[in-house]
Amino acid sequence: MKQTMLLLLVLAFAKALPAQTIVDPTLDYYLPQNVSYNPDIPTPQEIIGYVPGKWHISHDKLAQYMMVLADKSDRFTIENRGKTYEDRPLYLLTVTSVENQKNIEQIRKDHVAATDKDAVDNTNAPIVVYQGFSIHGNEPSGSNAALLLAYHLAAAQGPEIEALLKNTVILLDPSLNPDGLQRFATWVNQNKSDNVNPDTYDREYNETWPGGRTNHYWFDMNRDWLPVQLPESQARIETFHKWLPNILTDHHEMGTNSTFFFQPGIPSRTHPLTPAMNQKLTREIGNYLAEGFDKIGSLYYTEEDYDDFYYGKGSTFPDINGSIGILFEQASSRGHAQNSDNGVLTFPFTIRNQFTAALSTLKAATDKRKEILDYQNQFYKDARKEVSGGAIIFGDHTDAGRTDALAEILLRHKIEVRSLKNDVSKNGKTYKKGYAYIVPKNQKNSRLINAMFEKRTTFQDSLFYDISAWTFPLAFDMDYDEGASLSESNEEITLERFYSNDWTFRRSINDPMYRVDFTEYAYLISWNEYYSPKVLNILLKNGVKVKVAMKPFQIDGKSFDYGTLMIPMKNSSSKNYDSMSIMKKLNNEYKIKTTIVNTGLTEGIDLGSRQFRDIKLPKIAVLVGEGINPSDAGEIWHLMDQQYDIPITKIDLADINRKDLSRYNTIIVPATYGSPENEVIDQLKTWTRNGGTLIGYRSALRWMSSSKLLPLKFKKTENPAKNITFEQRRDHSGAQRIGGAIFETKLDRSHPIAFGFKDDQLPMFRNTTLFVEPNKDSYRNPIKYTDSPLMSGYISDINLEALKSTVPFQHNNYGRGDVIGFTDNTQFRAFWYGTNKLLMNAIFFAEQM
Repeated sequence: MKQTMLLLLVLAFAKALPAQTIVDPTLDYYLPQNVSYNPDIPTPQEIIGYVPGKWHISHDKLAQYMMVLADKSDRFTIENRGKTYEDRPLYLLTVTSVENQKNIEQIRKDHVAATDKDAVDNTNAPIVVYQGFSIHGNEPSGSNAALLLAYHLAAAQGPEIEALLKNTVILLDPSLNPDGLQRFATWVNQNKSDNVNPDTYDREYNETWPGGRTNHYWFDMNRDWLPVQLPESQARIETFHKWLPNILTDHHEMGTNSTFFFQPGIPSRTHPLTPAMNQKLTREIGNYLAEGFDKIGSLYYTEEDYDDFYYGKGSTFPDINGSIGILFEQASSRGHAQNSDNGVLTFPFTIRNQFTAALSTLKAATDKRKEILDYQNQFYKDARKEVSGGAIIFGDHTDAGRTDALAEILLRHKIEVRSLKNDVSKNGKTYKKGYAYIVPKNQKNSRLINAMFEKRTTFQDSLFYDISAWTFPLAFDMDYDEGASLSESNEEITLERFYSNDWTFRRSINDPMYRVDFTEYAYLISWNEYYSPKVLNILLKNGVKVKVAMKPFQIDGKSFDYGTLMIPMKNSSSKNYDSMSIMKKLNNEYKIKTTIVNTGLTEGIDLGSRQFRDIKLPKIAVLVGEGINPSDAGEIWHLMDQQYDIPITKIDLADINRKDLSRYNTIIVPATYGSPENEVIDQLKTWTRNGGTLIGYRSALRWMSSSKLLPLKFKKTENPAKNITFEQRRDHSGAQRIGGAIFETKLDRSHPIAFGFKDDQLPMFRNTTLFVEPNKDSYRNPIKYTDSPLMSGYISDINLEALKSTVPFQHNNYGRGDVIGFTDNTQFRAFWYGTNKLLMNAIFFAEQM
C-alpha cells in the first residue's frame, strides 16, 4: 500500500513538473493530442533505440530512420543528392499523399510551369513546402524534431493529415549540415551524465574549438545560399530551383536565455527588392505559429532582432525567388539541460518547440494555400513586366578561371548565361571571346540577377544582421557592363557542358597559347590566371625550377607582365624530369597561357636577368585552435585544399611550443581573439628572424604590431553618443560596425603583392574597423584605399572618413624573414575570388618584397 501511494505521489509530481524540465520524455510529450498513429510505421525509438531528446541524434541514426520510413510508408520517397566533404549522404524526403506520389514528377513540372504563366488557376494545385533543419550543427533541436515530424507525417491518421498530404508536397531536409551535426552530437553525448547536470559550467555545454556549428571546413553554411560554394549548398540549391517551393523554413537555435523567435524580423531591415506582400504573408503565417505556441504554453517573440536583408541566408534567399523564407530561432540547451533565465531549459523542450513550429507552418500552408500560390505566380509575372531587354556582360580577358567561376555560380541558380560571338569593347573595357559571358536581363530569374549584381550605398536602416554588400562582379574583381546587347552573344551554356572537358565554347582549342611543343630554352606562364598558383606549386613539387619576372618585357611582339613565370630548360634543380610532359598535362587540365621561347633576348629584362628571381616550394602551416577565428582559418584551409591543392599543416595554437617550426617556410595566422602567450610570440619571432614568412590577418595585426613584428600605426575614431537615449544606445554602437561592405583600393602593380592583377583598381571586402596609416615611404603602400572608397554596402560617415587613404596591407623585413599583414579577409566565404591572389602572392613572393 505504501509503495502504491509512493508511486502515485511520484507520478503526480512528474505530471506537475513544467514541460521545460523534462529530460527523458515519452513520445506522447511531443505528439499532438487526439491523433491516432499507424502501428505499422516504426516509431523513432524502435529504430534509434530511444525517444528523441534523451540523447542527441547522430547523423547516421537520423539517416537510418529516414531510410526506414521511406521503405515503410508509401507517403515517402527518398533521394541522395550527393555527399558532404566527409562523405555523408545529403538525403531529401518528398512527402505527400499516395495519389500525389504516383504523379509526383508531373506535379513538379506543373508547379514550376505555373510560374511562367500570366494566368493560373491554383484552386486544386498543391502547395510546396521545403522544411530544412539544423544548418548549424550545434543547433540540433531542428534535426531531432525532424525525427518526430517525419514519424507524424508517415504514421498519423485521420481527415486532417489526409487533407494536408493531398494539398501539400513537403520537401523534408532532415539535416542541412550532416558533418556539423555529427560532430556536435558526439561531443554532448560523450559528456552527458546519467544525472543530467544543468550547470552552465559543465563541460557538456562548452564544446571544444571549432565547435559543431560549421561544416568540415568550418564554414557557416547558412551564408552560402547565394555564393553556393559548398557541396551541401549545391545540393539544396539544386532542389530549390528544381521545385520552386512556396515556403522554406529554416530551423535554428540562439542564446540559452532567450525564448522562441519567428519572422518577420525588424521591418526596416528587409531588403528593398523583397516585395511587401512577402512580409505580409510572413506575418500571417506567424499567426499560426503563435497559435501553436499558445496551445503548449511556450513563450515567443517576433519583429525583434534578425532581418531579411542578405539573400545568402536560408530564410532570406527564398524571398528573392518568389518564395517565403521563415527563420525559426529556439533558445538552445546546448546539451541535454541547462540553467537559463527562464528556468532549466531541457533538450526535449527545445525539440517540442521546433516540432510545433513545423506543424504550425504546414497548417498555415494548407489554409493559405491558394493565396500563397497566387503570390508566387504574381511575383514572376511582375518580374517579367519589370525587364525590357538588354544584357549584362562580364569577364576578365586575362583570367579564364575567375571568369568561369562566376559563370558557374549563375548557372547553379538557373540563370541563363551565353558565350560571346566575338570580342567586344565597352566603355574602355575589353571582353574577349572565351573570357567573357553575357547574361540576358529578360529572363525568369531577373530579380535574382539584380540582387547579385546591384551596388547599393543607401539604406533605410544602419544595422545589419549580416553583410550589407555582396556585389558578385566586385567580389570576383570582374569587368562588367549592364549595357550589353544580346546580339553580341552566341550559344547558351549549360551547367553540364560547363563540367565537361568541352572548352570550345570558352576559348579556341586551336589558340597557340594552349599548345605546348618542345623547346630547349624556356617556357613562360602568365600569372594572371586564377589557377596559376596551383600550376606553380605542382611544378615546384616536381622539382622544376621556376623564376618570376619582377618587371614587364616583350618577346616577338608579345607582352609579358609583372609576375610572369619562367621555366628554364637548363640548370634545373631536378635531374630527372620531363618539363614538356608536365607542361602539356598542366596546360590541358588548367588551360593556362603558356608561351614557348627559344631565345633569352627580349625587349626589357632578358631571361637571364637578375630581375628573374627564384621561387621556393611553399611549406605552409596555419595556426588553429582556441584563440583563432575558426571561420577565417577554415577559409584559408579550404582555399589551399580545394582550390589550389596545396597541402597545409594545421597547428594548434596551444601546442605550437612543442613543434619544430623549422619544417615550414610560411606560417599563416588567421584573425585571433586577443594575443597569444609571450612565449608563442617569442617563438614566432625567432622562426621569422631565421628566414620564415609570417602572414597575419585582421585582429592578429594588433599583437603583431605591439610585439614589433610588424610595426603599424592604427587610426582611432571616436563617435560620442550625443542626444542618444538609453533605448537607442545599442543601435548607436551597432551603426559603427562595418558588418561587411566593398571598398575601392588602388594598386602599385610593380609590387609583388599585386602581381597577376591586370588593373590598378581592386575592390576589397572589409568587415573590420581596423584602420592602418600608410607607411611614410610610398613604395611600402602597394595597396591603398582611395579617397572615395565606398563601392557597395553600408559604412558610417565617421568610419568612411577614417578609412580614406589607409592601407589594408603592410610588409616588414624581420631579420632574414618577412612579416605580412592584411587588415581584410582576402578569401571571404570562399567566393571572394577577386582577392585570393593576394594571399598566394604573399606565400610565393614574400622574399621579393
